Amino acid sequence: MKLNLKEKFDKNIKNTYFLKLDAKTQDFIKEKALCFRFSFQELKQLIDMSIDFEMWNENRIYEIWKDFENKKQTIAHVKKIYEELKNNPKSYAKFAKVAPYNHSRKISFIQNNKEELGLGKCPVASAKTRCCNLMTLDAVESCGFDCSYCSIQSFYNENKIGIDNNFAKKLKNLVLDPNKDYHIGTGQSSDSLLWGNKAGIMDALFDFAKKNPNVILEFKSKSNNIKYLLENDVPKNILCTWSINTPTIIENEEHLSATLEQRLESARALADKGVLVGFHFHPIVVYEGYLNEYQRTIEKITNMFDASEVALVSFGTLTFIKPVIKKLRNRDFKSKILQMPLIDASGKFSYPLETKIEMFKNAYNAFKPWHKKVYFYMCMEDHSLWKKVFRYEYKNNDEMEKDMVQSYKDKVKALV
Repeated sequence: MKLNLKEKFDKNIKNTYFLKLDAKTQDFIKEKALCFRFSFQELKQLIDMSIDFEMWNENRIYEIWKDFENKKQTIAHVKKIYEELKNNPKSYAKFAKVAPYNHSRKISFIQNNKEELGLGKCPVASAKTRCCNLMTLDAVESCGFDCSYCSIQSFYNENKIGIDNNFAKKLKNLVLDPNKDYHIGTGQSSDSLLWGNKAGIMDALFDFAKKNPNVILEFKSKSNNIKYLLENDVPKNILCTWSINTPTIIENEEHLSATLEQRLESARALADKGVLVGFHFHPIVVYEGYLNEYQRTIEKITNMFDASEVALVSFGTLTFIKPVIKKLRNRDFKSKILQMPLIDASGKFSYPLETKIEMFKNAYNAFKPWHKKVYFYMCMEDHSLWKKVFRYEYKNNDEMEKDMVQSYKDKVKALV
């Protein structure tokens, strides 16, 4: 039986984000769909753009709409405005005031009885990008922060924090090759410092680092919870690194995390104690005036720290897989993070290479006093970028891993 226009519309919206739109936008799209008789793909495209307009806190689709002689021209008009918003640097000038973040978030802890230790290869490692072969150790699963771009929320229940009941025992029983060097990070499935010594996590990790001097154990964080590290002797082979961003991005996109000042003050306190620190500029985000603000942030770091105290500086940018984009569009929050060109990047979506060259070269050049004194690298980026940014490149991931770990070992030795 042939469906009438309303029945066809109701059928077509079932697998879209239509019900996530505000009531006024829903009514408008339904009215235009019945008028122009949009196909499923046309309707889905308009709904997806409408979701993004709302998320970005830009003009709604009914505010920019123009009725042309045919639906092709009408859709093209909306798409033109949409593409202009994506491809031009976004503005955060009024965003925080007009799109305030709801800070009321309730999280709960769940006990996991996992049979195996969560130790494995970095889940985003790829032969298509230059990778350091980092091993990841899942001490905790999911995060208490709410960074708008973070993929952690796409793989775990965003309000439930999983803690492995037997983590300490399994870690203690782990046997590593004493003749091999390891670089292991604990900040892949959650923040490394946020939870402190909850469930004895830090006790277990410190014991592991002491028992295995051939391991470089990296704690990566956006937290200022360093109480445990200040109160205990930190093994020399532990690196404490912070994900760093500009105040603009921290305020508007890295919700509930420590401020830039708090992160740098925490790093300074640990460096004063003799702990090696590092900084990850990941993700660098394009917006109006971004190069100048990242420059000021880097100058703040080079003024606060000596190169001898710093093991690493990394650069990276926004890279999405389709499930993460889908998850972001399905959330009820305001964010400009997807207001960017989404270009194919080895099966994922990111900025064009030309934009990446600009952001990474500017960041690296701003660190000129630290060149050849600190290990610099790009995380999960195309092989071709290395020579253009750093003026050298690695033949493969193993060569990068070897160079990186040796650099860290040299820094550890210099502490003794």
